[in-house]
Amino acid sequence: MDSGQRWAKRKGRFEYGDRIQLSDQKGKFYSFTLKEGGSWHSHKGIIEHAQCVGLPEGSFIRSTSNTPYFAMRPLYEDFILAMPRGATIVYPKDAADIVGYGDISEGDVVLEAGVGSGALTIALLRAIGDTGELISTERREDFAEIAKRNVELFFGASPKNWRVLVGSFEEQDFSHAEIGKSGVDRVVLDMLAPWECVDQSATYLRPGGVFIAYVTTTTQLSRTVEALRSDRRFTEPYSWESLHRGWHVDSLAVRPENRMIGHTGFLVRSRRVADGVDAPRTRRRGSKSPTEGSEQTS
Repeated sequence: MDSGQRWAKRKGRFEYGDRIQLSDQKGKFYSFTLKEGGSWHSHKGIIEHAQCVGLPEGSFIRSTSNTPYFAMRPLYEDFILAMPRGATIVYPKDAADIVGYGDISEGDVVLEAGVGSGALTIALLRAIGDTGELISTERREDFAEIAKRNVELFFGASPKNWRVLVGSFEEQDFSHAEIGKSGVDRVVLDMLAPWECVDQSATYLRPGGVFIAYVTTTTQLSRTVEALRSDRRFTEPYSWESLHRGWHVDSLAVRPENRMIGHTGFLVRSRRVADGVDAPRTRRRGSKSPTEGSEQTS
């Protein structure tokens, strides 16, 4: 299947090769890929895959016990939370922030480090489209294999504009033909020590390119921010976290849900400046300029 077909298969009537998600009357989800001659078994009967082919999304399908199941294609969130995992996933709320605040869009060339289970990789591939390029690195070969399988399962095939390199990000040579002299547009790091990759990131990022890192602890956050501040090829870093809280809405009974997706990680963003330029630094509260408190001599 070519890349154009890969994107088109996420809409229209169900076909063999599509991922389908069934939900029962209790709201429980079941996902599988439609295959010729395939069938899905549960304690409430069997559904033949052929029953699903040709139906539009939002249809009911009945099992052999006459139990109704509601059929849709799984959303990105549904797929990510249910897919096989090696490493901990990047939650959809954080992946959305990385794509949105990292300004990752159609046609971008992106370097990713720390593939994990492939959750963020899928979000990046969707953002860059068919005309972009994603080069991912992963130190652990077993994690890389899990990510490959999850990406192939989501898209139906391995995207042609995605390559996975096994090894450390710092030791990779990214001077490939598609990168050329212009540099990459974005560097996205989801790893234990992103501060060790600041120099490598600056080497390949184009002027104006975005560096964005995802870390889980305050110690990692501090070390990454200070590494970016020390490297004058990067602008003053911006750090944040996102919290996701659902709301219960039942007529006039409106209140926040008792459970929420709280802290999952911190994000750090900075931008590459032009070669030969020292990035400006904003004055931080409580900091002194080099001349404050010192005696001037003429």
